Amino acid sequence: MSAGPVIVVTSGEPAGIGPDICLTIAEREWPCRLAVLGDPNVITERAKLVQSAVQIAVLGDEDPSAHRAGVLQILPIRAPAPVIPGQLDRRNAGYVLDMLRTAAQGCLDGRFAAMVTAPVQKSVIAQAGVPFSGHTEFLADFTATPRPVMLLVADRLRVALATTHLPLAAVPDAIRTDDLVAILVILAEGLRDRFHIARPKIVVLGLNPHAGESGHIGREDIDVIEPAIRAARERGIDAVGPIPADTAFTPHRLADADAVLAMYHDQGLPVLKYVGFGRGVNVTLGLPIVRTSVDHGTALSLAGRGTADAGSLAAAIDLAIRCVVSA
Repeated sequence: MSAGPVIVVTSGEPAGIGPDICLTIAEREWPCRLAVLGDPNVITERAKLVQSAVQIAVLGDEDPSAHRAGVLQILPIRAPAPVIPGQLDRRNAGYVLDMLRTAAQGCLDGRFAAMVTAPVQKSVIAQAGVPFSGHTEFLADFTATPRPVMLLVADRLRVALATTHLPLAAVPDAIRTDDLVAILVILAEGLRDRFHIARPKIVVLGLNPHAGESGHIGREDIDVIEPAIRAARERGIDAVGPIPADTAFTPHRLADADAVLAMYHDQGLPVLKYVGFGRGVNVTLGLPIVRTSVDHGTALSLAGRGTADAGSLAAAIDLAIRCVVSA
């Protein structure tokens, strides 16, 4: 087996389960050169707490070697403040962001084939005075990407979002025909390029109950979403809808669908997380780099206890490898 691509994992909020699950994924074989960004002291101390037998290998200027089960290769970045599992410290917010910058820049430079992100705590970054609404928006800004698209994947179900981390009251004004067309283009390209689906079929959800009930429960479905679907189809994209969200996830609707485009965060993701929580993957389409992530938060109450489930991080690494190996 060749050494494989270099996959870099950011270990996320140090007080959360990021270090725990990074240790867990190091226990198994991976067909790549796997390295974790983080503070070696933090991860070593966490290994003691969770009684992990994983060996820690701190890298210097050398590139990661082929991954070996039971060995975690660390690209060191130091946390400025002591880390106590479960206790957030705003002094470490910059450390979390430095990991993201290092990983993304390494991907842009070609040092890394893909980056995989463990969860971060948005609130503590904001408390440190840094505007931060999420990985997706941060990486879009860092890579000068005008329009990232968040796609969540659980087994065969794929749900993309037209809007991401917005208050619900702001969603209708944020949905515009031109934006939806652009999102459908990026989604179709991502399904072709990352998932190797030659002609993807996309189910587009309506915004209002019953997709507006012919305009009686809101006009957005008729005035905004339908024109976007027509324009996308004129570009050769197989998009259908708007479909009422309460029936879109039934088996017959999804039988030949490759992805669902939801209008807002909590319209599509509850279904996906019900289907595959713990093994779901967040993929950012539209970036010039490959980025996947876990589908869960920092789980502060589980940090250092040895009970955190690393299934989603393992799925994210697996998908990152498949994206770059088959590219």
